[in-house]
Amino acid sequence: MNAGEVLQDLQHRHHSDTTELDAQLILAHGMGFSRTHLLAHLDAPLTPPQLDSVHAAFARLEAGEPLPYILGHWEFYGLDLDVTSDVLIPRPETELMVEKAIKWLGNSPERRTVADVGTGSGAIAIAIAMHIPGVRILATDISYDALKIARHNAKKFHVDHRINFLQCDLFPQHTDSLPTDSHFDLICANLPYIPTTTLHELPIFGREPTLALDGGTDGLDLYRHLLEIAPDWLAPNGMMLLELEATQGIKALSLAYDKFSEATINLQQDMAGRDRLLEISLH
Repeated sequence: MNAGEVLQDLQHRHHSDTTELDAQLILAHGMGFSRTHLLAHLDAPLTPPQLDSVHAAFARLEAGEPLPYILGHWEFYGLDLDVTSDVLIPRPETELMVEKAIKWLGNSPERRTVADVGTGSGAIAIAIAMHIPGVRILATDISYDALKIARHNAKKFHVDHRINFLQCDLFPQHTDSLPTDSHFDLICANLPYIPTTTLHELPIFGREPTLALDGGTDGLDLYRHLLEIAPDWLAPNGMMLLELEATQGIKALSLAYDKFSEATINLQQDMAGRDRLLEISLH
């Protein structure tokens, strides 16, 4: 069978929630092609092992496994990041934080120290490092397995020499090994923010790492902790960017004002008009 025939067969046989795009991506992956190359070569034949691989991948998809884990990689901010089930799949809404961070750092050439708290796949840290020459980043995560993926991705894009990966809960207890004086011009955090009861009702529950999703009773447990300790880590005139669950904006705003009464604090909306990013700027 050629690629076009297999594609038609899969879409006919697998008529659940599988989209045409998913079918194309899995078929391209199984053949070792890019999606663009596949669509230009639908007459290319599949070997029996390739056909077995494609059908096995579709079975995983229909069983509920997220497509990025099946493919082993996913795009974020123009970067093709490797992902496994040890890390949260990078989301388009997180690109808002990266855009803000790059713009702020680009306008402040004297500011080049960044902390990416809860780095996961390393998406935020790596995207910033790719766009801001000379930046030095501390990327932390409580998960050792997630940090292995983040380090791998940093090496893939040749920015590992500018990112220090460290396993800890938010920030390290000791500052001896840090590449800075333990004060950061910019702190970015995309922490678990889904309320526990909400998470258990979502289709991603059990399919992406709970450790990277569960934000406690109201989704803000880790942000309370971070906001408590952040004043000790943020440099004068520094900025914090925190990604939020869409319903938490006002509550998170109030928490931030409790800890940073002299700061300028704003809520930023994502492309869908939902509260998504808390921006805290010191003076």
